[in-house]
Amino acid sequence: MGDICSISTSCDTAFIRCWDCVVGQAEFVCKLEENVEALKTALAELSNLRNDVLRRVQIAEDQQHLKRLDQVQGWLLRPETLINGSHLLIVQSPEEIKKLCLGGCCSMSPRSNLKFGKQIAKMVRDVVDHASKGVFDKVAEEVPTPLVTERPSEHTVGLESTFSKAWSVLEAEQVGIVGLYGMAGVGKTTLLNQINNKLCESPKGIDVVIWIVVSKAFNIGKVQDDVAKRTGIADETWQNKTPEEKAVDIFRVLKGKKFVILLDDIWERVDLSKVGIPLPTKENGCKLLFTTRSIKVCGQMEAHKKIEVQCLPEEKAWELFQEKVGEETLSSNQGIRELAYEVAKECGGLPLALVTIARAMAFKNTVADWKYAIEVLRRSSISVFPDLGEEVCPLLKFSYDSLPNDMIRTCLLYCCLFSEDYEIEKDNLIDFWIGEGFLDGHGNTSLSRNQGHHIIGFLLHACLLEEVHELKVKMHDVIRDMCLWIACKSEEEKWRFFVQAGFQLTKLPEVRNWGRMSLMSNKIEYLVETPNCPDLQTLFLNCNELKVINNDFFQFMCGLKVLNLSHNFHLKELPVGISKLVSLECLDLSYTTIRQLPIELKALKKLKCLDLECFFHNIRIPRQLISALLKLQVLRMRSCYYSLGQEVVDNSECLLEELECLNQLNVLTVTLTSASGLDRFFNTERLYSCTVGIGLHFFEESKQLNILSLANLNCLSSVDISYCRSLEEVKMEWEVEGEAESHIQTSLIATQHCFQSLHHVSIEGCPKLMDITWLVLAPNLRCLNVM
Repeated sequence: MGDICSISTSCDTAFIRCWDCVVGQAEFVCKLEENVEALKTALAELSNLRNDVLRRVQIAEDQQHLKRLDQVQGWLLRPETLINGSHLLIVQSPEEIKKLCLGGCCSMSPRSNLKFGKQIAKMVRDVVDHASKGVFDKVAEEVPTPLVTERPSEHTVGLESTFSKAWSVLEAEQVGIVGLYGMAGVGKTTLLNQINNKLCESPKGIDVVIWIVVSKAFNIGKVQDDVAKRTGIADETWQNKTPEEKAVDIFRVLKGKKFVILLDDIWERVDLSKVGIPLPTKENGCKLLFTTRSIKVCGQMEAHKKIEVQCLPEEKAWELFQEKVGEETLSSNQGIRELAYEVAKECGGLPLALVTIARAMAFKNTVADWKYAIEVLRRSSISVFPDLGEEVCPLLKFSYDSLPNDMIRTCLLYCCLFSEDYEIEKDNLIDFWIGEGFLDGHGNTSLSRNQGHHIIGFLLHACLLEEVHELKVKMHDVIRDMCLWIACKSEEEKWRFFVQAGFQLTKLPEVRNWGRMSLMSNKIEYLVETPNCPDLQTLFLNCNELKVINNDFFQFMCGLKVLNLSHNFHLKELPVGISKLVSLECLDLSYTTIRQLPIELKALKKLKCLDLECFFHNIRIPRQLISALLKLQVLRMRSCYYSLGQEVVDNSECLLEELECLNQLNVLTVTLTSASGLDRFFNTERLYSCTVGIGLHFFEESKQLNILSLANLNCLSSVDISYCRSLEEVKMEWEVEGEAESHIQTSLIATQHCFQSLHHVSIEGCPKLMDITWLVLAPNLRCLNVM
């Protein structure tokens, strides 16, 4: 019996399992319609969920610049397959449902309905299951910070050596802060781009490279935000923090990293501690490179190394110009290549100007076009090349606009009155500025001159002027064009520049009532007109071939303040009509052959600066003329051979007598032609403080000269000893009573530097003078000329 019961139980279990299987299989058929509806519902929910997740991802990627999570990306790959499969089943479902009968309890095609029912049921489970996995707290995260973000960079020409220098400096362990300085458009940002991209190839243990554009409108918050983004600390709370809190966070992150920070276009000192940037040192191996237009900023940033980015040499400039113009244009006509070379030269090696003008000329295929371009560029590139005005000049103008005040801006614009590439004497330039009233020394000429030198230094540091040498500056061609562009486009009535310097003019052009006019460096011989220019303030006629100036030429120039007639070697006479210039404050007659100053110059009551230097032929100066110019602050008479009348026994003594009447005299260069004149000079203590240059010429009978007699001239910067043919000895003795005292004083003075300000010494035509040991007393001597 026990065995029979065991067999019965096994049969029951098998039967039950078979029944369940049959019932289960039947449910796929019986619930087919219900499952199709369930699939439609689940499918709609999955589609909506997928769209929601995609929208969140797109917002994160496009607006927040985040990266979608891998699990989100994986989930988003599945819905499309499920949706497509579900749609296919739903389309097929009506056909399968038609095969059902008895309310779906039976099927006319059970095998087909069973198979389809299983597919529908499985799809419902898959869709519901995948939808349940699509709930995400976040769909994206911060992009892992790359070591370096490569920046777009064009092919460059001529920056190779500067790049190599900068890169080697960057690799030097002892250098942490490097400043790249130079004028606008010279390639500083391009160079910084190249350094950034080079770091992609050669990171050498660096953790992060951060590029920040600073610009003139420096904003510490923006700089901090840029650093935060690159270091991955700019979370949702970042914008609510104060600059001080941001600095703490930045410092905490960067202090443990070896970083390179590239600051582009800074105009003033960036306080690294306020930003939160640790100071780059040899110990931490970090680096800071920045670009600026001013070497002054390099000093403010305490740069360990300063590198000037210079204009391209002629060969490289031509190479760049050819590349941008294109071989097709250069070869389109036999004469164009040679003319194109001249056009490239006019760009002065400035890459921005080379590229812009090359682009403007790229489709000029006639020789006439190129000749015209050369002619215009030599005058100014303003009117014919509109792109130069709208692209190059505005960029350079940013430097002009950023100058600290209108005084410096005005002084800079004044420099464009000089002809292209003209080497401007610093002292003469300051004379003109004083004459125009640009400097606010409040009547103190010494203060005004110091202010003038400060402004020149400022413009040099801003790369808006270039230093030729200690005494001269020049203006880069493109900077000059920029200044002319500003002066010509300015709506201010005070400018009204008319500049035709170096135009090869042979006569005066048609004149309107300009504010400032420069006709220098032309070939004008005769001025016979009577121009009506009551508002004219500056007139440059220097470096012409003037022979005659009409007596009425100055009649209607009552507002003229600065008149430059220098370097007219054929000008022998001044018209008496110069007395009409009642507002004149600066008169430059240097390097002319004027035989006599008209007594009518006494009418120039406002004259402050008079330049009579380098009159190599005797000039007759009427008695009481110099002493009548009571406002005179600057008088230059270096290498000026003068006569104050036939009745005068010693011209030097007579001149010194008149100079004593000039109470406002602050700058004097003078040439003395006798030992008695020198003795008189030493007895005129009032001239000690204003004499910056002295010439001792034609001391025929003097065998000795005690140079220490000049030691009291505290401002003396130049000494010229010429044609003293009997001079045998230059002594170093104090002239005091008592031989012993004299010996003591001489011993003391021999150990001191008496001529601290003496920079230039010229000794010429003194054949018996064999010893110039006295120069040991001039520790700052820069130029010695012995002939």
